[in-house]
Amino acid sequence: MRARPIVWGGLGAFALFGAAAGAWILSLPSNGADTEAPPIGTQEADALLAGLKPPKRQRPLIAVIGINDATETTDYLMPYGVLRRSNVAEVALLATHRGAVKLYPVFTVEPDATIAEFDAQHPDGADYVIVPAMSRDDDAAALAWIRAQAANGATIIGVCAGAMVVAEAGLLDGRRGTTHWYYAKRLREKHPRMQYIADRRMVVDRGVATTTGITASMPVALTLVEAIAGRDTAEGVARDVGLPRWDVRHSSGAFQFTRPFALTAIGNTLALWNREQLGLELVPGADEVTLALVADAWSRTYLSHAVTWSWSEAVAETRHGVRIRPDTIVSSWPGKHRLPSTEGLKPAAALDDALDRIGARYGARTAEFVAMQLEYPTNKN
Repeated sequence: MRARPIVWGGLGAFALFGAAAGAWILSLPSNGADTEAPPIGTQEADALLAGLKPPKRQRPLIAVIGINDATETTDYLMPYGVLRRSNVAEVALLATHRGAVKLYPVFTVEPDATIAEFDAQHPDGADYVIVPAMSRDDDAAALAWIRAQAANGATIIGVCAGAMVVAEAGLLDGRRGTTHWYYAKRLREKHPRMQYIADRRMVVDRGVATTTGITASMPVALTLVEAIAGRDTAEGVARDVGLPRWDVRHSSGAFQFTRPFALTAIGNTLALWNREQLGLELVPGADEVTLALVADAWSRTYLSHAVTWSWSEAVAETRHGVRIRPDTIVSSWPGKHRLPSTEGLKPAAALDDALDRIGARYGARTAEFVAMQLEYPTNKN
């Protein structure tokens, strides 16, 4: 007889939780603001490029830093791939410690060097340091190295939530900045001395640059190419990646924690019976930017996760020398659970294709959910 009040008490608590959750969901906006990205004036555009000019070398040295246990896939690989194909700088993938870098949500990569090895080879430091999103904002080794590089004259570029790491290093105090829409409130609350700037994909202030969400790293890398080598060179790289426009226009209001976003996250998380591992074959010479975008997108549905495989290679080397370890070595992968080949697709087109396929497989809401996570302006604003 004593069990009954406990049961009813549990049911009552569950009902209260459900009511509170329902009220929270109803309080969310039904969609993001449908506004066009504000224009960029010539003076602002020129000032941004001037702020990104190489601080030291005519042919700059660019370091992309990652922590070994969790660094964001696209933030780490896309700037590297775009900058390497431009051939306007020396670019290195670094890790805080020896060993592979485990990227999230997918890929295990062998870096070019550790930060200690980089320092030994380049005691005068890098020209630019690109800081991706990391699982921790307070990794001691990463923060100390970023501060030292800034003190040595490097321009620091925080991509996406990498701005949180840059802020934790103290480099956004008294400066203007931005970040991924999901982290903007947290960044402003935790670092009130930073001035948050909306409606710009990239903000540059006295040697420190920050960007909005994950897919911003492609236009930002092109902007950096333009600052280093001029518009014509940047336009050639833009044609190669399939991105006709790469200025810093952005509609911040379009990216919010909306009711459809929350409901899709909850629904897909609870659909435990509907989980897929989708095989992505690692073919030597594949484009690392395309691979990163496609694998990242398919791993953010909350219904699927990309798994890399190879039938022969213990390490597959991409078009520009990124060494990726396959998750598994098998002779083949089941066709219905195999991601289509990205061969021949330019990176920007490959992302659009992946979002279309995600929509066809799981519905338009899930495709929109993924695009929102990537802060990808599907209306191209």
